[in-house]
Amino acid sequence: MKTNPSKQKVIDAASALFYQKGFHGTSVRDISEKATVNVSLISYYFKNKQGLLEHAVTNYYEVYLTTIEKILRDSEDMSSLDQLKMLIEAIIQYKQMNHQFSCFIHRELSLDSIFVREMTVTYLAKENYYISNIFFSVLSQNKKSDIDRQFLLMQLKGMLITPYVLQNEWKNHLLGEQSHNLFIKKYVKTINNWLDYMVNT
Repeated sequence: MKTNPSKQKVIDAASALFYQKGFHGTSVRDISEKATVNVSLISYYFKNKQGLLEHAVTNYYEVYLTTIEKILRDSEDMSSLDQLKMLIEAIIQYKQMNHQFSCFIHRELSLDSIFVREMTVTYLAKENYYISNIFFSVLSQNKKSDIDRQFLLMQLKGMLITPYVLQNEWKNHLLGEQSHNLFIKKYVKTINNWLDYMVNT
Protein backbone atom coordinates (compact mmCIF):
# COMPACT_ATOMS: atom_id res chain seq x y z
CA MET A 1 0.00 0.00 0.00
CA LYS A 2 1.42 3.37 -1.09
CA THR A 3 2.08 5.86 1.71
CA ASN A 4 0.78 9.39 1.26
CA PRO A 5 3.94 11.59 1.47
CA SER A 6 2.17 14.62 3.01
CA LYS A 7 0.43 12.47 5.60
CA GLN A 8 3.71 10.76 6.49
CA LYS A 9 5.45 14.13 6.83
CA VAL A 10 2.82 15.14 9.40
CA ILE A 11 3.24 11.87 11.33
CA ASP A 12 7.05 12.19 11.33
CA ALA A 13 6.88 15.83 12.47
CA ALA A 14 4.40 14.96 15.23
CA SER A 15 6.57 12.04 16.42
CA ALA A 16 9.62 14.30 16.70
CA LEU A 17 7.70 17.04 18.52
CA PHE A 18 5.89 14.68 20.90
CA TYR A 19 9.32 13.25 21.76
CA GLN A 20 10.85 16.69 22.33
CA LYS A 21 7.96 18.60 23.91
CA GLY A 22 5.41 16.00 24.95
CA PHE A 23 1.85 15.69 23.65
CA HIS A 24 0.41 18.58 25.66
CA GLY A 25 3.39 20.81 24.90
CA THR A 26 2.94 20.39 21.16
CA SER A 27 0.37 22.38 19.21
CA VAL A 28 -1.17 21.60 15.83
CA ARG A 29 0.53 24.76 14.55
CA ASP A 30 3.93 23.42 15.75
CA ILE A 31 3.29 20.23 13.79
CA SER A 32 2.17 22.07 10.65
CA GLU A 33 5.26 24.30 10.73
CA LYS A 34 7.67 21.40 11.22
CA ALA A 35 5.96 19.36 8.49
CA THR A 36 5.67 22.47 6.25
CA VAL A 37 1.97 21.83 5.59
CA ASN A 38 -1.20 23.83 6.26
CA VAL A 39 -3.06 23.30 9.53
CA SER A 40 -6.13 22.48 7.43
CA LEU A 41 -4.30 19.46 5.97
CA ILE A 42 -3.81 18.04 9.47
CA SER A 43 -7.52 18.58 10.17
CA TYR A 44 -8.38 16.86 6.87
CA TYR A 45 -6.31 13.74 7.61
CA PHE A 46 -6.67 13.43 11.38
CA LYS A 47 -9.40 15.89 12.55
CA ASN A 48 -7.26 17.12 15.46
CA LYS A 49 -4.12 16.45 17.50
CA GLN A 50 -5.80 13.62 19.42
CA GLY A 51 -6.76 11.94 16.14
CA LEU A 52 -3.19 12.27 14.92
CA LEU A 53 -1.86 10.68 18.13
CA GLU A 54 -4.36 7.81 17.89
CA HIS A 55 -3.37 7.16 14.28
CA ALA A 56 0.36 7.21 15.12
CA VAL A 57 0.02 4.93 18.19
CA THR A 58 -2.24 2.47 16.36
CA ASN A 59 0.10 2.28 13.38
CA TYR A 60 3.17 1.88 15.66
CA TYR A 61 1.69 -1.04 17.59
CA GLU A 62 0.04 -2.78 14.64
CA VAL A 63 3.34 -2.89 12.74
CA TYR A 64 5.15 -3.87 15.95
CA LEU A 65 2.82 -6.81 16.68
CA THR A 66 2.86 -7.91 13.04
CA THR A 67 6.68 -7.99 13.30
CA ILE A 68 6.51 -10.12 16.46
CA GLU A 69 3.99 -12.53 14.91
CA LYS A 70 6.13 -12.94 11.78
CA ILE A 71 9.24 -13.69 13.85
CA LEU A 72 7.37 -16.31 15.87
CA ARG A 73 6.04 -17.96 12.68
CA ASP A 74 9.43 -17.90 10.95
CA SER A 75 11.21 -19.39 13.99
CA GLU A 76 8.73 -22.16 14.85
CA ASP A 77 11.30 -24.90 14.19
CA MET A 78 13.94 -23.35 16.47
CA SER A 79 14.50 -24.06 20.15
CA SER A 80 12.54 -21.82 22.52
CA LEU A 81 15.74 -20.03 23.55
CA ASP A 82 16.80 -19.28 19.97
CA GLN A 83 13.26 -18.21 19.17
CA LEU A 84 13.25 -15.81 22.12
CA LYS A 85 16.64 -14.37 21.15
CA MET A 86 15.38 -13.77 17.62
CA LEU A 87 12.27 -12.11 19.03
CA ILE A 88 14.31 -9.86 21.33
CA GLU A 89 16.49 -8.71 18.45
CA ALA A 90 13.40 -7.88 16.37
CA ILE A 91 11.82 -5.94 19.26
CA ILE A 92 14.92 -3.85 19.97
CA GLN A 93 15.46 -3.26 16.26
CA TYR A 94 11.88 -2.06 15.78
CA LYS A 95 11.98 0.22 18.82
CA GLN A 96 15.36 1.60 17.83
CA MET A 97 14.33 2.28 14.23
CA ASN A 98 11.33 4.19 15.64
CA HIS A 99 13.42 5.65 18.44
CA GLN A 100 11.69 8.97 19.08
CA PHE A 101 8.17 7.58 19.06
CA SER A 102 9.24 4.57 21.16
CA CYS A 103 10.68 6.98 23.75
CA PHE A 104 7.52 9.10 23.70
CA ILE A 105 5.19 6.11 24.20
CA HIS A 106 7.25 4.52 26.97
CA ARG A 107 7.66 7.85 28.75
CA GLU A 108 3.89 8.41 28.69
CA LEU A 109 3.24 4.85 29.87
CA SER A 110 5.73 5.27 32.72
CA LEU A 111 3.73 8.31 33.83
CA ASP A 112 0.56 6.20 33.62
CA SER A 113 -0.82 8.62 31.08
CA ILE A 114 -4.50 7.78 30.67
CA PHE A 115 -4.77 8.99 27.08
CA VAL A 116 -1.93 6.71 25.92
CA ARG A 117 -2.78 3.77 28.19
CA GLU A 118 -6.36 3.61 26.91
CA MET A 119 -5.07 3.41 23.34
CA THR A 120 -2.40 0.81 24.07
CA VAL A 121 -4.06 -1.54 26.59
CA THR A 122 -5.04 -4.15 23.97
CA TYR A 123 -1.67 -3.96 22.24
CA LEU A 124 0.23 -4.27 25.52
CA ALA A 125 -1.82 -7.32 26.49
CA LYS A 126 -0.93 -9.02 23.20
CA GLU A 127 2.73 -8.09 23.54
CA ASN A 128 2.80 -9.50 27.08
CA TYR A 129 1.11 -12.71 25.89
CA TYR A 130 3.71 -13.33 23.17
CA ILE A 131 6.74 -12.47 25.29
CA SER A 132 5.64 -14.31 28.44
CA ASN A 133 4.63 -17.48 26.55
CA ILE A 134 7.98 -17.89 24.86
CA PHE A 135 9.94 -16.82 27.96
CA PHE A 136 8.16 -19.31 30.23
CA SER A 137 8.74 -21.97 27.59
CA VAL A 138 12.48 -21.23 27.83
CA LEU A 139 12.36 -21.51 31.63
CA SER A 140 10.26 -24.69 31.61
CA GLN A 141 13.36 -26.86 32.15
CA ASN A 142 14.46 -24.84 35.18
CA LYS A 143 13.29 -25.70 38.67
CA LYS A 144 12.27 -22.15 39.44
CA SER A 145 9.20 -21.21 41.42
CA ASP A 146 6.32 -19.36 39.78
CA ILE A 147 7.23 -16.20 41.68
CA ASP A 148 10.84 -16.44 40.47
CA ARG A 149 9.62 -16.78 36.89
CA GLN A 150 7.40 -13.72 37.26
CA PHE A 151 10.32 -11.70 38.65
CA LEU A 152 12.55 -12.83 35.77
CA LEU A 153 9.86 -11.92 33.25
CA MET A 154 9.63 -8.48 34.83
CA GLN A 155 13.42 -8.10 34.49
CA LEU A 156 13.31 -9.11 30.82
CA LYS A 157 10.48 -6.68 30.06
CA GLY A 158 12.40 -3.99 31.93
CA MET A 159 15.44 -4.54 29.71
CA LEU A 160 13.26 -4.22 26.61
CA ILE A 161 12.00 -0.77 27.62
CA THR A 162 14.87 0.75 29.63
CA PRO A 163 16.64 2.47 26.69
CA TYR A 164 13.37 4.21 25.80
CA VAL A 165 12.42 5.28 29.32
CA LEU A 166 15.94 6.49 30.11
CA GLN A 167 16.57 7.92 26.65
CA ASN A 168 18.69 10.79 28.02
CA GLU A 169 21.32 8.23 29.03
CA TRP A 170 21.85 7.36 25.36
CA LYS A 171 21.08 10.55 23.45
CA ASN A 172 24.73 11.56 22.92
CA HIS A 173 25.64 8.08 21.66
CA LEU A 174 22.94 7.66 19.01
CA LEU A 175 23.90 9.84 16.09
CA GLY A 176 23.06 8.29 12.74
CA GLU A 177 22.11 4.86 11.47
CA GLN A 178 25.52 3.29 12.19
CA SER A 179 25.39 4.11 15.91
CA HIS A 180 21.79 2.82 16.11
CA ASN A 181 22.88 -0.45 14.50
CA LEU A 182 25.84 -0.74 16.88
CA PHE A 183 23.55 -0.09 19.85
CA ILE A 184 21.13 -2.82 18.67
CA LYS A 185 23.97 -5.33 18.30
CA LYS A 186 25.54 -4.62 21.70
CA TYR A 187 22.32 -4.28 23.63
CA VAL A 188 20.81 -7.48 22.21
CA LYS A 189 24.05 -9.30 23.09
CA THR A 190 23.76 -8.04 26.68
CA ILE A 191 20.19 -9.36 26.98
CA ASN A 192 21.18 -12.66 25.39
CA ASN A 193 24.03 -13.08 27.89
CA TRP A 194 21.53 -12.50 30.71
CA LEU A 195 19.19 -15.10 29.18
CA ASP A 196 21.98 -17.68 28.86
CA TYR A 197 22.84 -17.12 32.50
CA MET A 198 19.19 -17.54 33.57
CA VAL A 199 18.83 -20.74 31.60
CA ASN A 200 22.06 -22.29 32.87
CA THR A 201 21.64 -21.51 36.58
